[in-house]
Amino acid sequence: MSALPGVKALVFDVFGTVVDWRSGIARDAKTFLARHGRAEADPHAFADAWRRRYQPAMEEVRTGRRPFTRLDVLHRENLDGVLRDHGIDPAGIDGAELDWLNRAWHRLDPWPDTIPGLLRLKARHFIAPLSNGNILLLANMAKRAGIPWDAILGAEVAQAYKPQPEAYLRTAEVLGLAPGEVALVAAHNGDLAAARKAGLKTAFVLRPTEHGPAQTTDTRAEAAWEAVASSFEDLADRLAC
Repeated sequence: MSALPGVKALVFDVFGTVVDWRSGIARDAKTFLARHGRAEADPHAFADAWRRRYQPAMEEVRTGRRPFTRLDVLHRENLDGVLRDHGIDPAGIDGAELDWLNRAWHRLDPWPDTIPGLLRLKARHFIAPLSNGNILLLANMAKRAGIPWDAILGAEVAQAYKPQPEAYLRTAEVLGLAPGEVALVAAHNGDLAAARKAGLKTAFVLRPTEHGPAQTTDTRAEAAWEAVASSFEDLADRLAC
C-alpha cells in the first residue's frame, strides 16, 4: 500500500533534494577562481557563500519590497557580492564569463538515486519541480542531466517564492488538483512544514551531505511527514512504485 494514498502528483524541491548544488557550483567556481588568480580559494566555501545570499535575496521579493524577480537575476546580483568578498571586482570581468559562472546553477548534477527513482515514481504519478528556480534554469538542468519531469513548473508560474503559501497552492491550481492530491518531496523540514500548512501531503528524503560532510541541518525528519525515505528509490518502494 502506498504511503501517500490519493496523491496524484509529486512535486519536488530541487536544490539539495534533486540535485547536488554544492558540488556543482564548486566545480565551476574552481575553474573561474583559478582563471582569476585565486586558485588557493576554497571553491566549496565559495559555493556556500553564494548560497547564503539566496534566502535574503528572495525575502526582498516575499515581503513586497521588490517585485517578483526570477532567480537567475537574483543569483547574478548575489554573485557580484560573493566575488567582491573574494577580492575580485566583477566590473573588471567580461560579462559573458560572469554569465557562464551564473549558469552553473543550470548545470547541477542529480544525486545518484535521482534519475532511477524519478523514473519509478513517474510510472504512477505526475512529477514536476516545485522549486524557487526559474523555468529556463530548471529546463536547462533537466535537459543536461536527463531529469524526466512531466512538466517544468518554475517559480514564475506561482509568482511566489517558497515558503509563501501561494507557491504551493498556485502549483496545485495549475495542475487542476486539490492541495491534498499533491505531495511535496523535499530534503528540508521547513519546506515540508510550509507545504503541509498549505494543505499538501509531504515526503521527506534525507540528503545528509547537501551542505558538505559536516552538515548539521535536516539530518533527520523532524515531524511525522506522510512518507520518510532515505533516497528516491526508497521513496518509490514506500509508494509501491
